[in-house]
Amino acid sequence: MWVDDSKPNHVMGKVRRDGYILFWWIGDHEPRHVHVQTAKGRKLGRVNLDTLEGMENWTPPKHLVDIIMELKREGRL
Repeated sequence: MWVDDSKPNHVMGKVRRDGYILFWWIGDHEPRHVHVQTAKGRKLGRVNLDTLEGMENWTPPKHLVDIIMELKREGRL
């Protein structure tokens, strides 16, 4: 984990897997979610970790949902 300078005093978690970067801030607002971008840095959207659904009318690819489920099983999310 590392500290994001754009959010002073906020610790950030980050995972890279299969061409995606997932990141989150500890203590961020509800619902519990991750931000998703491509490995090249293009922002894709956010995924609710309880429902595994995209937020703001974004539908994450099934492969991404599978990655998130795997990370949850591993205890990383």
